[in-house]
Amino acid sequence: MMILSTVILLRNKQAQVISSLSSSSLSPTSSRSMGTWLKARPKRIRMVTFDVTGTLLSFRGSLEQHYLGAANKHGVENVDSTKFADAFNKAYKETSKLHPCFGGDGMTAKEWWRTCVIQSFRYAGATTMDEKTAEMIFQRIYSTFGSIQAYEIFPDALPFLKWAQRNGLVCGVLSNADERYGDSILPMLGLTHDELQFQLFSKDMKIEKPDARVFMTAIQTAQPFLDDDELVDPTHVLHIGNDFRKDFEGARCAGMHAALLDRYSEAELADEWRRRGALVFRDLLDVVEFLGRSDCTLG
Repeated sequence: MMILSTVILLRNKQAQVISSLSSSSLSPTSSRSMGTWLKARPKRIRMVTFDVTGTLLSFRGSLEQHYLGAANKHGVENVDSTKFADAFNKAYKETSKLHPCFGGDGMTAKEWWRTCVIQSFRYAGATTMDEKTAEMIFQRIYSTFGSIQAYEIFPDALPFLKWAQRNGLVCGVLSNADERYGDSILPMLGLTHDELQFQLFSKDMKIEKPDARVFMTAIQTAQPFLDDDELVDPTHVLHIGNDFRKDFEGARCAGMHAALLDRYSEAELADEWRRRGALVFRDLLDVVEFLGRSDCTLG
């Protein structure tokens, strides 16, 4: 009876946390988001969550290579390659603002990307591109980014996940992305539900990192994969990503531990992350070493 009462109290506590996070989740203008955080060493880790691109996977080739290459194959050459990255970023932000979470229930991910891609070319100078040509270019790009041609797995990803499995850790994905990652991209790269027990994408959840409810949803989703009925405490979760606000602050606001990976040796950015209180590592093998040095209980 005592155990049952304790479980009920813990479940009520989780529900209260999620409810409070709905109104107090990290906002773009949050004063905390501009400050620094106290470093915290984990005492126990039962669950690890990951961002995807820049954490587990990397893009193959550049944005310009894929997009402008597709345009050239259809005879569109009046695109300013020096401005394309800025044009894409502008289109991406606008489309995200108009249709959050890749359209949620309001449109398909393919429709969302069609709007973003075609607008990117217009901002980069392809203003006279006809509708038929624009659609052929989009189809080529969309197919590329749904295939292994555009991605590669970091060499430490699978070894880390196997290490985590041996140590009884539940692993999952938390990504501001559409469902194609889970449906095709991750499995094609060898990251299945055997390695990543759960996979949560903003398109399906209709909320995005750094909203702390994303991280609390991960805890609830992971619970059935644990070997016992003990509820996961947020302090027993480590989130690993590569964005200070979305990954580090989002996870910390939810009460979790968090670490950032400096995959591309961006020393100035990594130093800024450290100055603001983040744990920063070169790769996932460094994370294993850190947990070992912390004398952290696993599982």
